[in-house]
Amino acid sequence: MSSGTRTLVSPLTLARPRGKALYWTVFTAVVLLFALAFLFPVYWMVTGAMKSPDEVTRTPPTLVPQAWHLRGYTDAWDLMDLPTHLWNTVVQAAGAWLLQLVFCTAAAYALSKLKPAFGKVILGGILATLMVPAQALVVPKYLTVADLPLIHTSLLNDPLGIWLPAVANAFNLYLLKRFFDQIPRDVLEAAEIDGAGRLRTLWSIVLPMSRPVLGVVSIFALVAVWQDFLWPLMVFSDTDKQPISVALVQLSQNIQLTVLIAAMVIASIPMVLMFLVFQRHIIAGISAGSTKG
Repeated sequence: MSSGTRTLVSPLTLARPRGKALYWTVFTAVVLLFALAFLFPVYWMVTGAMKSPDEVTRTPPTLVPQAWHLRGYTDAWDLMDLPTHLWNTVVQAAGAWLLQLVFCTAAAYALSKLKPAFGKVILGGILATLMVPAQALVVPKYLTVADLPLIHTSLLNDPLGIWLPAVANAFNLYLLKRFFDQIPRDVLEAAEIDGAGRLRTLWSIVLPMSRPVLGVVSIFALVAVWQDFLWPLMVFSDTDKQPISVALVQLSQNIQLTVLIAAMVIASIPMVLMFLVFQRHIIAGISAGSTKG
C-alpha cells in the first residue's frame, strides 16, 4: 500500500464527475465567502465616503449610495491637510525603516557569523525585551527622548524621536539572525578564500541572498511606524509635524463623518499598495525562513 498524503476527499472520489463537481462547488463557495468577508469592509468604507451625511447615518443602511459624490474625498484632502500629514508619515516611516534595516542587519550578521564574545548573552538580553509589555516602556522612552542622556537635547517634535526608538527592534533582529544562521558556511569560506573581507562578504554575498527576509523585515518596519498612534502622539505636539494616524484623531472633532471616512480610506491606500506590490516578497520571505538553506 502506497503511503500518500491523506486529504479530506480521496483521489478516487475526485476522479468521478459528481465528486469533482461537488469539490469545485464547495471550493468556490468557500473562496467567495472569505473574499466577501475581507473585501466587504473595504467596499463599505470606500462607498461610505461617497454618500451624503444623512445617508451614511441612515438606519437601515443603504448598500449602494443613492447618489455618488466625490466631495468627501476632496474635502478630506483639503480640510484635513492630508498631503502634509502623509508626507510626515512617509518621512518618519522611511527613516525608521532605513536605520532599522542597517543596524538590525549589522547586529544580526555579527551575532550569527562573527561569533563575538558573550554573543549568546547579548542575544538573550535582546530577546528578553520581547517579554516586556510595550506600554511599560513608554514613560522611560519618553523621558529619554525628552532629555537625551550625555548631550542633553530634546528629540520631541523631531523625526529622530521616531527613528531612534524604532531601531531597537528585537523581533526583526532575531528574524534576520535566524535567516543568516541558515546560510551555508561554505559560501562564506569561499568568499574569504577569494579575498573578501567581512564587510565585503556581507554586502556582496549575504545581502543578495537575504532579499526575501529583508523584504519581510522592511514591511514589518514600515507598517509598525505607519499604524503607530500612542508614541507619535507623545512625541509630536506640533500639529504640522504629526503623522496621519495622529492627525486623523486630532482633526476629527468638527469634521463630517463622510469626510472622516474618506480620510481613513486615503490614509490606508499606501499600505494596501505596498502589500500588493511586495506580496511576492512576503511569501518568499516566509517560506525562506521555514526551510534550511
